[in-house]
Amino acid sequence: MQEESPSASVGRQVQRILLVTGLLGAGKSTALRVLEDLGWETIDNFPIRLFDRLVDPAEAPASDIRAPLAIGFDARTRGFDPRRIIEQVKALAERTDLELTTLFLDCSGRELERRYNETRRRHPLAADMPVSSGIAAERELLEPLRRWADMMIDTTEFSTNELQQAMRERFERPGGSEMTVTVSSFGFARGMPPVADLVFDMRFLDNPHWVDELRPLTGRDEAVGRHIEKDPAFGDAFTRIRDLSLMLLPRYRAQGKAYVHIAFGCTGGRHRSVFTAERMAAALHDAGFSPTLLHRNLGSRAADLLEESRA
Repeated sequence: MQEESPSASVGRQVQRILLVTGLLGAGKSTALRVLEDLGWETIDNFPIRLFDRLVDPAEAPASDIRAPLAIGFDARTRGFDPRRIIEQVKALAERTDLELTTLFLDCSGRELERRYNETRRRHPLAADMPVSSGIAAERELLEPLRRWADMMIDTTEFSTNELQQAMRERFERPGGSEMTVTVSSFGFARGMPPVADLVFDMRFLDNPHWVDELRPLTGRDEAVGRHIEKDPAFGDAFTRIRDLSLMLLPRYRAQGKAYVHIAFGCTGGRHRSVFTAERMAAALHDAGFSPTLLHRNLGSRAADLLEESRA
């Protein structure tokens, strides 16, 4: 291996490389999908003997932007030799421009047997033997990697969702994968929004449409807002909806939900829903979120006709 010159890595971005391996059925594919969602470049079932060729050479230009790279491999890889892999990675780890980490996914034999029986898949190392024999042979083969790995996750008691959450806790950069929150208003008379996680019907509030001077205005106008706030039901209802949303959003984020849409509806989508959506967006912003605010029917010319039809 060619030695890196002292000045080769000056000013270079350190590239993160994560080797993901472990027992077949322990969750490698799930782990790699989470890493991909977190912005990593991922390669699965990679011939690990070609690892040196995959990594950027030490003399690569300093200006190159190198995304974090996750490489998945397991006992099915041709020429798989754990001890040789360890020596290969140790040599690369001496480079100052690389940050190499190995993650090993473990699982109990009994749980792996259950998963194989459930999916009706044959263990690659079992041949004509029981699946337990294949798991035992694989565990013996991988033991050097298991002892040497920097990190280990035992997925025996994990559901797929729990493994996804564990991966995010370990590898998500602070603020790196922010959840996108959308707050919108709409008119029920024009149909429900096709995709919304939380929908609140604001038609229980007094309708500004029936006040002549307010009818041409919208929920963005102060006069309409004052009228809606005078409704005795508004204050308590809004507080409950706001508190519910602020309770749910962190839990959605913890579960890896990338998008959350909170929608408010009224008849025409111009007054009550618009005002409430504006208030909710402001409340979420004050709580540290950065919501996108959308008003689907604010400019609908037929809003008056829709309101009249519901009279």
